[in-house]
Amino acid sequence: MFELTPEKARSMAEEWCEAWNRRDLDAVMEHYGDNVAFSSPTVVRRWGIANGWLHGRARLRENFAIGIAAEGLRFELVDVLTSVASMCIIYRRESGQCVSDTVELDDAGKAIRVVACYGVKR
Repeated sequence: MFELTPEKARSMAEEWCEAWNRRDLDAVMEHYGDNVAFSSPTVVRRWGIANGWLHGRARLRENFAIGIAAEGLRFELVDVLTSVASMCIIYRRESGQCVSDTVELDDAGKAIRVVACYGVKR
């Protein structure tokens, strides 16, 4: 099992936010396992998938390629909460909207299940 300390979780979250802010899709994707399952309201909006789930790294990359092209994109890390081999990354988007990604990790420390929750836009 991947040992996740609060320090390691914060470091991973900072690297992830920085990769988004650089618009470095390859660096963003390094955080995800091949068989990742990802749920987000953006999946419903972009792909019309009613249950909000995408499966697999290739499909997730397609989704993130759209997101990373957003004008003014900026993620500001707010906090990182930890559990056993999982963490919740709380960040604020350029719109002021607060988002949390609850991330379950595999034995290599890669995301295998992610649920993204969005707050109200300001």
